[in-house]
Amino acid sequence: IIFFIITFRDSLNWTPLHLHTHYSLLDGLSKPSQVAERCSELGFTSCALTDHGTISGAVSFTQAMKKKNIKPILGCEFYLSQQDCTVKNEENKKLSHLCVLAKNKKGWHNLIQAVSKSNDEENYYYKPRLDLNTLGQFADGNLIAFSGHLGSDLANAIFIDAKSAYNAKTEEEAIRFTHPDWVDNVLFIANKYREIFGKENFFIEIQAIDQDKSPAATVVAKGLRYIAKKYKFQSVATADSHYPRREDAEDQLLLLCSSMKTTLRKAKNRLKETGDSAFSGFLNSNSFHIPTLEEMQAVNTAAEIDMAMQISSMCEDYNILGQPMLPKFKCPEETSEDQYLRHLCREGWKNRLEPSGKLNNKQSKDLYTEQIKKELDVISEANLAGYFLIVRDIVNSVVEKNYIPGPGRGSAAGCLVSYLVGITQVDPMEYGLIFERFYNAGRNTGGHVSLPDIDIDVPATKRDETIDYIRSKYGNDRVGQMVTFGRLQGRSSLTEVLRINEACSYEEMKEITKSLPHEHEVSDQLAEMDEPSVIQWTLMNQPEALRDYCRLNDDGELEGNLANYFKQAMRIEGTFKSQGKHAAGVVISSHKLDDVCPMVRDKRSSDKIAGMEMNDLESMGHVKFDILGISLMDKLMGIRDQLEREDV
Repeated sequence: IIFFIITFRDSLNWTPLHLHTHYSLLDGLSKPSQVAERCSELGFTSCALTDHGTISGAVSFTQAMKKKNIKPILGCEFYLSQQDCTVKNEENKKLSHLCVLAKNKKGWHNLIQAVSKSNDEENYYYKPRLDLNTLGQFADGNLIAFSGHLGSDLANAIFIDAKSAYNAKTEEEAIRFTHPDWVDNVLFIANKYREIFGKENFFIEIQAIDQDKSPAATVVAKGLRYIAKKYKFQSVATADSHYPRREDAEDQLLLLCSSMKTTLRKAKNRLKETGDSAFSGFLNSNSFHIPTLEEMQAVNTAAEIDMAMQISSMCEDYNILGQPMLPKFKCPEETSEDQYLRHLCREGWKNRLEPSGKLNNKQSKDLYTEQIKKELDVISEANLAGYFLIVRDIVNSVVEKNYIPGPGRGSAAGCLVSYLVGITQVDPMEYGLIFERFYNAGRNTGGHVSLPDIDIDVPATKRDETIDYIRSKYGNDRVGQMVTFGRLQGRSSLTEVLRINEACSYEEMKEITKSLPHEHEVSDQLAEMDEPSVIQWTLMNQPEALRDYCRLNDDGELEGNLANYFKQAMRIEGTFKSQGKHAAGVVISSHKLDDVCPMVRDKRSSDKIAGMEMNDLESMGHVKFDILGISLMDKLMGIRDQLEREDV
């Protein structure tokens, strides 16, 4: 009886299959943790991720879902061009969308390759994009596709003038824009999708949750249901979720205004005057949340809802995290990496320690012996000898060119192995530096191996040359720099809220925001907060700075003339706003990066870089090395060269 009750309850469930997080920059509001919290609250057992043109959030999303015992389903809402994606002109600039999910680990690797392909220089045009045939190259039975929301190829094919239909005020008005041959048009595209992805892997998407606010959505849903029933296509109930809860709609609107560099008033006025806006759907509706089962049941059939659960069951619960994928370091005379590292330590012992006199008494020698044995055992147990050999080789390449590398930064100076092999120039035993602050083997749990973090400081003018050396050593297709995401935090968050809401003059806005500290100035204190907020920290610790605009009352609530704007700014703190290239991080892999990591276009160059942040890359097994360009090193080189010339 209990089994029957549980099975019956699950059969009445639904799962979000079309969902955006803040990795859909300034479009999606949700952070992965917020999605997981909402899905857990609603009793969903799985959830899909389909950010626009990217899978950069896959690791964060997976980790957040697993914490709530929810199965993550990984996907992407691809941008599709109407012509061949290599054609770059105004006509082919218009893009439609198509959601694709990975059924299994092989499908995940297909997604990686497809996203990387969409970022190739020949394909990228304002957005990372593919055409349907090119996307189809990755559809080998391990991908699931569904047809998309308003604006998709299937929805557009219903109308003569899709844009006018979507802006229609009534269902009757939208119907007037219906194409006389709409059935043939839709059927032609749907058959092409089915042919590419396979009959069992293509679904017609029924998005009806917004039909009260969008008459065109009702027309599209009815039309697509007709096609699905008459021509035997599978159909599924979805919702285009951009924020967790319905009340979050106003915060997502703010992100869209930020993206379009406009104000909320101007966006609403344009919609009122022209009936059109770059994001009119979001201005007209607050239904782009993660809905409840009951909300879906009100607008979708039981079969459409059940199909979402069937799609979920088609997707395996696979693991995208992994062990470090270090390339093998080529050691001399066929020695192993572990043996070669020990050999180099013995050489360093002879050349660095013995001449220094530090081993002259037995007590000191015993301390050094005990320490090096301990460190080498830890390194060997974690299979990280290759990491140290690679770092040493990079440092040596700098030294051999007569450049000056840094002597050692941060906790890396606490490693005696690094000192003996020449990575650092500081003897940790002499200064009482602690190895465990550099690397703690206790973090290696559950089959996961944590990685050391050794920053390699090189002259700023020689950084690109150093990276070129790494590429030549390990392969151009196995070495790449990585993305980093800019966030709305503190000053930037409050600035956008005040500007977009036109809450005050520009001068007053500058006066208010300059009272907030920069994030790095209070990073230690923020780390102790449950939900780090520069604004909250300032209100608590420097209340006088903002008292004229906002303050905390005795109950901990915000009050003051601008209190509501401060609340909104705090809600969106931490939301991603931009994508750039990490200043230091370089990934070196034993695999072609295109095959194991999404590679995205660096907008400031034609290069492609690893499309995930460093912590997520390391969770997947990609090994990150920090190559920092330090201008001080250039100055020291200049001083050295000047002194050498004067000696001559």
